[in-house]
Amino acid sequence: MDTLVVLAIVAVGLVILFDYTNGFHDASNIIATVIASRAMTPIQAVCVVGLFEFLGPVLGGTAVANTIGKFVTLDDIDPTRAVAIILCGIVGAIVWNLGTWWFGIPSSSSHALVGGLCGAVIVAVGSDHVVWGFGELFKGHVTGVTKVLIGLIVSPLIGFWVGFLLHKAMSRLLGRARPTANRPLRRAQWFTSAWLAFSHGANDAQKSMGIITLVLLLSGRIESFTVPFWVILSCATAITLGILSGGWRIVRTVGFGIYKIRPLHALDAQLTSAGVIYAASILGAPVSTTHVVSSSIMGIGASERPKSVRWKKAQEIISTWFITIPGAAIVSIAAYFIVQLFFA
Repeated sequence: MDTLVVLAIVAVGLVILFDYTNGFHDASNIIATVIASRAMTPIQAVCVVGLFEFLGPVLGGTAVANTIGKFVTLDDIDPTRAVAIILCGIVGAIVWNLGTWWFGIPSSSSHALVGGLCGAVIVAVGSDHVVWGFGELFKGHVTGVTKVLIGLIVSPLIGFWVGFLLHKAMSRLLGRARPTANRPLRRAQWFTSAWLAFSHGANDAQKSMGIITLVLLLSGRIESFTVPFWVILSCATAITLGILSGGWRIVRTVGFGIYKIRPLHALDAQLTSAGVIYAASILGAPVSTTHVVSSSIMGIGASERPKSVRWKKAQEIISTWFITIPGAAIVSIAAYFIVQLFFA
């Protein structure tokens, strides 16, 4: 078995591992509001979310996979080296994911993946092998890293204001409702949390699908950038297993550390997050579920009692948004130099 085949197998395995870490690190935010509002028990939440998380990538298309798989170009260099570079980028994303999960910090797996890949590619073959897309933006065409960053940056802002406005409207609509109204609000979350899980699967699992397809293309296993069905099933399974493993450190942060969640808050947060993420999936824009869910909760809290929002916790979350891409990039660069020493 030659070096290229070995590297390709290892890279695919690591991407699936990344998808798994994405499951318990990132997607577990989906169940935070359901549990905090007592709409479901943890077991019920994990089962419902796990089922629809699996269906998301299977039925959600490949628009996001196409975006992620095409923001770096390595087809003009040696295939073995190209796959090794992708492998180092994945290592950077995984290490960053595990570190932030350990400390209960809801950082973005999407940012980590982008940072890891960009860092490894830039140090290995130069920045001209990254499709930045800045010039195309002025021509009205959004592509490459620009498309990725716009999705990652704009989606939390949309999540905040949609959550703010939706909760204002719902609070006015249910302003005179009795406490017994909490029962149907909790029941409704069985549907909204399922939609959120489906939307997340349709967005986040596709990121791994895009990277695996890129590895297969660079290693000569496929002739064009078309996601094989076995890749879809593998990524859907990996992220679902991550969900089933739980991400309780981050559940506590999002469900209890930003604002006191009641049934209406939870329902509004799930509707907001699901809508934003699903729309992004259709457009092929990768987003961070962590950021969208967190920002929607902040918007909901700000619409009701701004002083009750734990802004210090929100500041901690926001600060990780700015360090994740360079942090994951540094880890991937270190991994690249280690690989270089190994093959020297």
